[in-house]
Amino acid sequence: MFDYKDTVDGLIQKEIEEGRLAGASLLVRCRDREVYFNAYGQADMEKKKPMRRDTIIRLFSMTKPITAAAVMILAQRGELDLKDPVSKYLPYFAGQTVWTPQERVLPVNRENTITDLLNMTSGIPYPDLSHVPGRRMDTVFKELWERRKRGERVDTQEYLRRIAQIPLCFQPGERWMYGLSADVLGGVVEAVSGMTYGAFLKRELFEPLEMPDTGFLVPEEKRERFAQIYQWEEEGKRLVPYEDSHLGEYYGEDTSFESGGAGLVSTIDDYSHFTEMMLHKGEYNGKRILGRKTVEFMTSDRLTREQKSGLNWDSTAGYGYGCLMRILIDQGEAGTIAPLGEYGWDGWTGNYVTMDPEDDMTLIFFMQRCGSGCTPLVRKLRMATFGALEELMGKKD
Repeated sequence: MFDYKDTVDGLIQKEIEEGRLAGASLLVRCRDREVYFNAYGQADMEKKKPMRRDTIIRLFSMTKPITAAAVMILAQRGELDLKDPVSKYLPYFAGQTVWTPQERVLPVNRENTITDLLNMTSGIPYPDLSHVPGRRMDTVFKELWERRKRGERVDTQEYLRRIAQIPLCFQPGERWMYGLSADVLGGVVEAVSGMTYGAFLKRELFEPLEMPDTGFLVPEEKRERFAQIYQWEEEGKRLVPYEDSHLGEYYGEDTSFESGGAGLVSTIDDYSHFTEMMLHKGEYNGKRILGRKTVEFMTSDRLTREQKSGLNWDSTAGYGYGCLMRILIDQGEAGTIAPLGEYGWDGWTGNYVTMDPEDDMTLIFFMQRCGSGCTPLVRKLRMATFGALEELMGKKD
């Protein structure tokens, strides 16, 4: 057998020593107990701030599972129907169009629904220079970001109004494609609840789940704990601070665009409270957040075979998808020893979460290097963790 601590510490320290990683943290919980935690390297190399347990990081796409939970809170209360058209709540999404390979714009065959957004089958793209709708979206985001830099208040609803004007990449429900669906869902939650998206999340999730450092802004008194993002400079073969804006992210007190797909910040302990609720089928410390059947719905593959044609990343091989998360359906294709039904997601800066309901285990890995996604390091940490489950489960407090 192998020593788990030596293995994972060695993997992460090697990345830091070779200059590919500034800092990271790893938390593993199993059967309601913390069985491993360590923080490595620096949260800010220039300021020489070490990575710590309470370091605040940008979640980027690890925001998405939280957005799915927010939508399902409203669904289980009967405040929205998953089959409802998006335009019922955001009227400017009526009359969307589709960009075709023949470079023609056609009307949609049917309107996008809440389900299309939850399953990423809406055809709404991210800014992407590889196709026409993506290039148009890129222009919109750059324009809105320039307005924000000039001091204009550009809120979530204005972002969504502009997003709705861009042609879809395909007919609603045709296939899976990663895009701005979760951001639109944040706007739906605002319309249904009558609150800003951040206020809704605070009331319905962050306060009952005891997540005080999670939200769309980082108050001045917490800035010392905010990690720096880095990017790899190929010319110098080193990490340098990343100061650009990927999707208009901004975390000041005057934040107005609350991105349901990428906008939240959190700490590793805060996020673990969300994962505990999910693994406990919607309950946290005696408080019921989601129904058991709701969580079961959220953690089941929701794509048809035809829709899966778009789910073709290396990191999603062997996985289905539903409610803004991957769900393991084929161990061999995925190349993992994780049990079927394992689910979670990752983020643009390399953050990663996996939840294993069979063993009541969650692994959370935080780092802040842009353009990372699901890294080889994460795959090794996953394999080591699942391979050491017996050791971890038997660990004494």
